[in-house]
Amino acid sequence: MEKTKCACCHKTKERSEAEYKALIHRLNRIEGQIRGIKGMVENNAYCTDILMQAAAANAALNAFNRELLSNHIRTCVVDDVRAGKEDTLDDLLATLQKLMK
Repeated sequence: MEKTKCACCHKTKERSEAEYKALIHRLNRIEGQIRGIKGMVENNAYCTDILMQAAAANAALNAFNRELLSNHIRTCVVDDVRAGKEDTLDDLLATLQKLMK
């Protein structure tokens, strides 16, 4: 299991090896797409071609968010609710509101 922590967060999450690898794989692909878009701009590619690649990167990032949110609900939220930590539901609802802006 992989334990992750970032400087901006006080909470951590232990991820299974499979979850960790799946998320990192998606992020690596997205990172490659962004580098490709940057290269297109640097090489003066046609605007609509860049826009299509940006839309594809956006879709990939949305897919990453859906996977991460699904994992979060199935693990963190369920575990906390079972443990009586009702504030986790408020946190989830606030997160969903931010994602839907």
